[in-house]
Amino acid sequence: MKYLHHFLSVMILFLFTLLGNISITFSQWQNDVRLTNDPGWSTTSFNNAWCIASNGDTIHVVWYDNRDGNYEIYYKRSVDGGSNWESDLRLTNNSASSEMPSISVSGSFVHIVWYDFRDGNNEIYYNRSTDSGTSWGLDIRLTNQSSNSDYPCISASGNNVNIVWRDGRDGNWEIYYKNSTDGGLNWNADVRLTNSNSQLRTNPSICVYNANVHVSWYDFRDGNGEIYYKRSTDAGISWEADTRLTNNSASSISPSIAVSNSSVHIVFQDDRDGAHKIFYIRSTDDGINWEQEVSLTEDDSSFLPSVAISGLNVHLVWAFEYPLNREIFYKRSTDEGSTWEENVRLTNAPSEGWLPSVSVSSSTVHILWRDGRDGNYEIYYKQNPTGNVTVIEDNITTPPVAFKLEQNYPNPFNPSTKIKYVIPQLSQVQIKMFDVLGKEIETLVNEEKPAGTYEVEFKAASLPSGVYFYQLKTGDYVNTKKMLLMK
Repeated sequence: MKYLHHFLSVMILFLFTLLGNISITFSQWQNDVRLTNDPGWSTTSFNNAWCIASNGDTIHVVWYDNRDGNYEIYYKRSVDGGSNWESDLRLTNNSASSEMPSISVSGSFVHIVWYDFRDGNNEIYYNRSTDSGTSWGLDIRLTNQSSNSDYPCISASGNNVNIVWRDGRDGNWEIYYKNSTDGGLNWNADVRLTNSNSQLRTNPSICVYNANVHVSWYDFRDGNGEIYYKRSTDAGISWEADTRLTNNSASSISPSIAVSNSSVHIVFQDDRDGAHKIFYIRSTDDGINWEQEVSLTEDDSSFLPSVAISGLNVHLVWAFEYPLNREIFYKRSTDEGSTWEENVRLTNAPSEGWLPSVSVSSSTVHILWRDGRDGNYEIYYKQNPTGNVTVIEDNITTPPVAFKLEQNYPNPFNPSTKIKYVIPQLSQVQIKMFDVLGKEIETLVNEEKPAGTYEVEFKAASLPSGVYFYQLKTGDYVNTKKMLLMK
């Protein structure tokens, strides 16, 4: 037995040595956590906008709550990864209903948008925190129409804050867009994204990565609900044509969209097979081309999906309706949506789990939903601290094998941005800046460099807002990319 134990120890040591310093995390869901406790209804949003956002160990959640006699927007946070939660914070205070909040976080900035009836009709309102939720500013009214504006969704990247919503000002429901380029301090004019004779288009979902803004919604212009998509590649200044992603005689509704680099993912609810299922579609080239949609659930009665992405990991959560109750389910892909793992049932209560949303920070997956197990609707939270699979390789240096010019970051930027590039061999390197007319503005790099990965900063404090180009030239390799300066 002594020798067997020694042999096993040696074999384990050999395997770790063979694998090197590669660490792989595995998943474990923790217990449900009840976040609210009041006699009113506390509910997450029905419009597939995210009610949870996270950054490192700080988790932010929003919901609307009628404990005060009418619905108000409430906020809560944890600063220790979900172990402890601060008190509920009431963000709105008026005699009308404030409903359907959506939240996004970028660094220490937390952005919340919702619709509000204080003006006699539904209007879009906004509030922000610049210190990770410690303090909040005043409500800002973003729309001003005699018709209803509702169902907002928000996404922020750096100082670029983007919202979409459903709007009735044109006599029928259209999708509108608005953005801020200074972190929510000032806002540009409303932009109408759709224009058709349909009486119903709704539940828009938005996500942003650098200057690329991606929007999805469902639309009845074709006689039944279909999933549509639209994008901007210049931070919302101009928009490409609508793209119809589904084409069947059944209803495809309630999309949720997520993006990482050039990988765009949309999940939605679909009844084409005579059953309510969750379908999935993706683009791997920033929304230019789309693969065939696939069904991710086999059983009937799957509703209201929400999606988040981190690296290669795509995280999906939805509600499943049993004959006597509703439960929250989860599914994951670790290869950008090429394959999917089995469904995981997250709740098991004799009442209702409904309206889930998902967020990811570091290795943790965060889930938020509305739950009726306590006799009235309360907000519940659950996490998997190792659910966002990471593979970390330490002390392994791989020499570059090809020239590469990265997209600048941040983009859009003000007043400076960084450009990363890779040189696989000793080379004479030039990086030059040009304006939109092709006029050379500045030479950032002009020297011989050994193989390696480099970063250079471009400072544009003296330049006007607009589109600029940067070009890497070394030997026969030339690559040019676009950047956007927004002041």
